[in-house]
Amino acid sequence: MKLFIDTANVAEITEAASWGILDGVTTNPSLVAKEGRSYHELVAEICRIVPGPVSAEVLATDAEGMEREGRELAGIAENVVVKLPITQDGIKVCSHFSEEGIATNLTLCFSPAQALLVAKAGATYVSPFVGRIDDVGQDGMQLVREIVQIYDAYEFPTQVLVASVRHPQHVVESALAGADVATVPLKVLQLLFRHPLTDIGLQHFLSDFREAKDVH
Repeated sequence: MKLFIDTANVAEITEAASWGILDGVTTNPSLVAKEGRSYHELVAEICRIVPGPVSAEVLATDAEGMEREGRELAGIAENVVVKLPITQDGIKVCSHFSEEGIATNLTLCFSPAQALLVAKAGATYVSPFVGRIDDVGQDGMQLVREIVQIYDAYEFPTQVLVASVRHPQHVVESALAGADVATVPLKVLQLLFRHPLTDIGLQHFLSDFREAKDVH
């Protein structure tokens, strides 16, 4: 399973990229707004840092506007993935882009029916938002499992990109469900490293080494 970082912060992306385990980046208008920079310049810089897919979202809600903005974003760098909402207009633009070979990420997926339409439209990725589903008392990971089952049954090439990840267990469950990608905030990526027994074991190793050194 691939790991993307979900942020528009260059420092966070650079840090995660330095570990050698980062496969791509996802951004959204909310994350970009926090940075207070030109949208296109920021996306271009991120694409230079990370050679993998970088999702950049359109702001328009009509098909004509989405298509115009999507083409502009796709022109920034070869690794840009145009992020579109799962609406009738978004699906329409996705179909056009798919025919032209423009990579797409259909976002805000909350049902298997939506995911089916996304795959039919030829999207590169579909993004189920597991955390937001959990927030309303439903099981976000069940949605991921259902999408994976549907896609496998019909051999759809659309990749399942698990989004709205809140904690390490979401990442583990995504991998167990057979998702292609999980996009994760930096703080959750950092938590993936941690286990109390690792910390205790390391302390014991160092303590034993120091004691042995003192004896000799």
